[in-house]
Amino acid sequence: MSTSGYRDLLVWQKARVLAKDIYLTTRLFPREEVFSLVQQMRRAAVSILCNVAEGRGRRTRPDFRHFVLIARGSAFELETLIVIASDVGYIADETAEALAKRAEEIARMLSGLLRYLDR
Repeated sequence: MSTSGYRDLLVWQKARVLAKDIYLTTRLFPREEVFSLVQQMRRAAVSILCNVAEGRGRRTRPDFRHFVLIARGSAFELETLIVIASDVGYIADETAEALAKRAEEIARMLSGLLRYLDR
């Protein structure tokens, strides 16, 4: 298994754009949320693409699979955090729905990658 090429993975590319958008969206949150919800959302978003990259950089399929599982968990975490941010009024419903759908799509893509790795 090649250790490079994570940037060519569509799921990594989508996660990168989502992480950027999460950073931009959370800039508008109240200052008191900087060390709580903002930080959690940003970490979860970045965790998705970092775990895909780290897993791809490992030398074995089982290692890659392990990191993809972590990335998928981070996608679910991010989706939940987006819902919370919407519930408390920090993100407009339409924006939250769009961001959550993208996190959900990434989670589905990671599930597909897991199925491929399990072959």
